[in-house]
Amino acid sequence: MFDSSNVIVGLEIGTSKVCAVVGEVNAEGELNIVGLGQARSRGVRKGEICDAPVAEEDVRNAIVEAEHMADVEIRSVYLGVTGAHVRGCNNRGVHQIVSADREISEEDVQDVVKNAKAINRSPENHVIHAIRQHFLVDGQDGIPNPVGMLGSRVEVDMHVIQGNFNRLQNSVRAVKGLQLEVDEIVFTGLASSLALLTNEQKELGALVIDIGGGTTEYVVYSKGVIKHVGVLAVGGDHVSNDLAYGLKVPLGRAEQLKCEHGCALVNRANAGPDLTIPNEFGLPQKTVSVDNLRRIMALRLEEVFQLIAQDLEQAGVLDYLRAGVFICGGGARIPQIAQLAEKVLQMPASLGQTNSISGLKSAQEHPEFAAAIGLVKVGSKQQRKRTGRKTLAGDIGNTIKQMLGRA
Repeated sequence: MFDSSNVIVGLEIGTSKVCAVVGEVNAEGELNIVGLGQARSRGVRKGEICDAPVAEEDVRNAIVEAEHMADVEIRSVYLGVTGAHVRGCNNRGVHQIVSADREISEEDVQDVVKNAKAINRSPENHVIHAIRQHFLVDGQDGIPNPVGMLGSRVEVDMHVIQGNFNRLQNSVRAVKGLQLEVDEIVFTGLASSLALLTNEQKELGALVIDIGGGTTEYVVYSKGVIKHVGVLAVGGDHVSNDLAYGLKVPLGRAEQLKCEHGCALVNRANAGPDLTIPNEFGLPQKTVSVDNLRRIMALRLEEVFQLIAQDLEQAGVLDYLRAGVFICGGGARIPQIAQLAEKVLQMPASLGQTNSISGLKSAQEHPEFAAAIGLVKVGSKQQRKRTGRKTLAGDIGNTIKQMLGRA
């Protein structure tokens, strides 16, 4: 059994599945994926819990499976959250330096960050993340850390991600109902981007699109920091609904046809024969056109990418994505999805691959686990920060003891 203090668990309560990924940080500080548990999700709609008792049962099943695989007792999780209520915005905080020598201190930095967090938001909203982009000192731009510089005015640009407090708490309560603690809530789109992107790709500018069952999240990085995020309440389930309506088949059969014969593009190269499918109700067999099936899928998926493109254009970030588009989530399994993204967004697109992680290949090779793996990466970063602070405090304490000893 692993040392529980080094165990980090990412939990995604999605529309199609509940996924728990267990990571362990070794002595060298490297992150290994050691366990994976998943269960079919039945109490979630468009990324948000709509039937709490059923969702709680599904979370329990995923957690138990992850515990058995990793041989650990899970006590707390980093919880992924999403939904159409989640919004991101860029905000600037300003702080005047009042010290006599005009040297910027750590306290000044904390004050300007606090001012940047104080955005005009409705009382029912909760700040999920407040991410520093860069500082300005007396108008000088692009400063990563202004502490120790001289100036009369310090500013900070931040990206603030917020969501409805009560709707976020529904997921938290489902976890706490299982006697588990929530270490932190994390926007799942952010988690997916951390799992997929390298520092170089973040610097060049990249777009991560996570196509789930009920939602599609997207995150834009440029010059190493987050510039824009968004959530569409549309996902793979909507493609299945379109197929059920357009082909006049039951929803379960539409989902099966999507998985077995679906494609994001319609062309002569991938034309398929008509399919004869049995009727569960004793009626005559039904013939389904594969071309028609793919045409329905392509229209819905093209609409998703067009909505993202419109939002990015309005935000003014579409021209900064030199590294291209990276697609993950269950929707990344749809054949030729990257080619469709390239066509609509007019930039290179590929399926995202998790990076800087070792361990279970079964988790890393499946795009639908990107968000849960990213949640584990968030936890490992937080653990390194805490360890660093403890080490620094210990070093300072030892230095003081030595000084007192010499005195």
